[in-house]
Amino acid sequence: MEVKAHTARVLVARLRGATAARDGAAAAAVSEIRLATKTDPEIRAPLADAGALPLLAAQLQRASPAAVDAAAALLNISISARDQVASAPGVLDALTAALRSGDAAHHAAAVVHSLLCGGEPHRAAVCERRPLLAALVALLRAPPHRPGATRATKDALRALFGAALYPPARAALVSLGAVQALFALVLTDARDGVVEDATAVVAQVAGCAESLEAFRWVSGVRILLDLVESGGAATPRARENAAAALLNLVVAGGEAAAADVVAVGGAEETVRELAEDSAASPRGKAKAEALLRALEDAAVRRREHRLADFLDGLVQSDPYISSPASASTHG
Repeated sequence: MEVKAHTARVLVARLRGATAARDGAAAAAVSEIRLATKTDPEIRAPLADAGALPLLAAQLQRASPAAVDAAAALLNISISARDQVASAPGVLDALTAALRSGDAAHHAAAVVHSLLCGGEPHRAAVCERRPLLAALVALLRAPPHRPGATRATKDALRALFGAALYPPARAALVSLGAVQALFALVLTDARDGVVEDATAVVAQVAGCAESLEAFRWVSGVRILLDLVESGGAATPRARENAAAALLNLVVAGGEAAAADVVAVGGAEETVRELAEDSAASPRGKAKAEALLRALEDAAVRRREHRLADFLDGLVQSDPYISSPASASTHG
């Protein structure tokens, strides 16, 4: 490993010198580091130890010609040295800048996704960066015809899925307009795999109470039920994700969310069709069965509340019931 460490120090020194010279040589040095991280996994951690991360991050912050190679190198290093990338000064700010720049956006989103795969500590570090989450959401709105847009959208969706696995991030994503952006993709995007990935993120974001109002703004419940309906979704995975989203919405939103689902004509029949569909996947059927139980439980609670309200009304209108003194006198 000493040979790897020596090579890493040489590469980093070359990049540091090229950056200081400001003569355009940095692009060649970054390209060399990217190639090394791609072809030799064992050099990734030594490069992080040798100080490559802040130098690569600086290329992203400046939106330099080497930004794409720098982001790709960071992605490769994150696979083997995730802790170091997540904690390196300036890296998360640099990724935020790259997400907004265009050319390096898809690599930057992939780095964020890689960091989010590192467990809860990394999710917390990433998700507390509201500008970074906002930049990911903004990527979903990028024109689909722009070069590299499909890849950037898919990488952004994967990163947002990882962020939404961290419950405190869901309300932040809702407030940043993620629900509107996600449903816009579901309704209009025909690119392969985009609807599946978008509905997967929708299912996670639905798991917070704040999502219900956002779903109402975009008629999200009706759209999801259309996807759950047999033949309504382009793929079985999108159908499963739609059922999971409705289930999470009802669990997080309670009776109000359940009422929104039931208010759509034929909702329960649509969900029951999926639960009983022999051709559906086990996951899809399980989500539909759980959703039916949640809707039934919510209906029972509504009936109990109505009965309690009725009895309260009787008590308040009958002086012999409401007054302890009257009860003792007429006992």
